Amino acid sequence: KEGEHTKMLTRVLLLAVGAAALVSHHHGLRPSTALRMSAEAMSPVTKEKIEGMITSNKVMLFMKGTKVFPQCGFSNMAVQLLTAIGTDFETCDVLSDDAVRSGIKEFSDWPTIPQLYVNGEFVGGSDIMMEMYQEGELQVFPP
Repeated sequence: KEGEHTKMLTRVLLLAVGAAALVSHHHGLRPSTALRMSAEAMSPVTKEKIEGMITSNKVMLFMKGTKVFPQCGFSNMAVQLLTAIGTDFETCDVLSDDAVRSGIKEFSDWPTIPQLYVNGEFVGGSDIMMEMYQEGELQVFPP
């Protein structure tokens, strides 16, 4: 019975993939485009929420986790860099808000998290922050 169940599951998965391919082909779309179309665009409420956080905080970091308990290495590095230069900053834990988690990527047109904003301007992710820190450019942000 287990072998039959596996065969049936495989057939169902193949049918689902085939159906998605047919729909994509029928509409002249590549499969990746069809999948992206199924994702909802950022709502006006989410956009307003993100804009509010960015404009009301001189230094704003969208990250996974919190300052005290970062949930990924890149977010931890971003927190450590900002702490090292002695700047005050606020954070938003994108893991606690799916709309902000996907919305911030659309808002900045940047695919990864963390994301740093200073004076309302998008700076970049942890890799750019590290580069700026090493070049002495991150330290220009006032504490």
